[in-house]
Amino acid sequence: MGLEDSALLRQLAFIADRFGELEKRIADPEVASDPKRYAEMMRDYKRLEPIVQHHKTWQALNSGLEEAAAMMKSDDPEMAAMAKDEFRHLEIQLPKLRADAQLLLLPHDEADDRSVVLEIRAGTGGDEAALFAGDLYRMYGRFAESKGWGFSLVDAHLGTVGGYKEIIARIEGDGAYGIMKFESGVHRVQRVPETESQGRVHTSAATVAVLPVAEAVDVEVDMKDVRRDTFRSSGAGGQHVNKTESAVRLTHLPSGIVVECQDGRSQHANFDRALEVLRSRLFEAARNEQREAQAATRKSLVSTGDRSAKIRTYNFPQGRVTDHRIGLTLHALPAILGGDFGTITTALQQAEQAELLRCTFSE
Repeated sequence: MGLEDSALLRQLAFIADRFGELEKRIADPEVASDPKRYAEMMRDYKRLEPIVQHHKTWQALNSGLEEAAAMMKSDDPEMAAMAKDEFRHLEIQLPKLRADAQLLLLPHDEADDRSVVLEIRAGTGGDEAALFAGDLYRMYGRFAESKGWGFSLVDAHLGTVGGYKEIIARIEGDGAYGIMKFESGVHRVQRVPETESQGRVHTSAATVAVLPVAEAVDVEVDMKDVRRDTFRSSGAGGQHVNKTESAVRLTHLPSGIVVECQDGRSQHANFDRALEVLRSRLFEAARNEQREAQAATRKSLVSTGDRSAKIRTYNFPQGRVTDHRIGLTLHALPAILGGDFGTITTALQQAEQAELLRCTFSE
């Protein structure tokens, strides 16, 4: 066993010991009576469990290698030959075990395991930008459906000729944020608008912000700091639209964050959803304070619809989609807008993992 394998196994063994201690603490009645502490420990438990299982698998393989190596010294030629074959079979598995261990030991963002608040806003391009925002909303809805995730509307402000000036949705699914977080940024579209009589290609943009859903145990919101207003829903759908004041607007006075929700069938439901979005925005703000460099990048990419701050371009005349961060171009625009963009998210995840591997195991 090489030095690299020994170092990895020591890290795995350390986590296995920590996992055992964590199991005991979770069973403590005092921990169970503290919702915030219990939730944090359970998140750690779920994250560490596959690492512990991997450690057991590697230990079992090492035991098998030792047994096979001992049997190769047998005086029985047939027995020695069988042991040699078994040793080679087990040895072939080592590179994958090593690679998987490195991935499992990468720094983990616990937010990756969470559900998502998705915010899409029309940027530069006027009516065409609003229409494109609608295209993105439908794209993400179909992608969520293909993953077996829940997808629900929180709030929407319609464009003048269709689409949305702004639309907020919730994506419910384990690990949704870890996949969807790469969608944050400016998305640019190049196509001929329906209203363009000269057939000229126009460029428009929409911004996407992906936030991890925050729970009450993550962010404590003092309702004394929140102004609550109600108003009549103005969006499409529902018998309550323009009839009752079921829509809710929450203004967080210390931060100035304003959240509206009008898609629910009751004021109570809209309040709960608006409060969740408010928590998620505050949670993300707190996370960004802890990573100033990343926060500066996120603001430059997400806060405006400026075309120069693009992460992806959807080119209709040539039927292609290009992700500029990793230089990936796919000539499959209809399929991607139809929700089949898993190839892009996988490539982005792999690029992130490769960078983390370089930083973590470079020495």
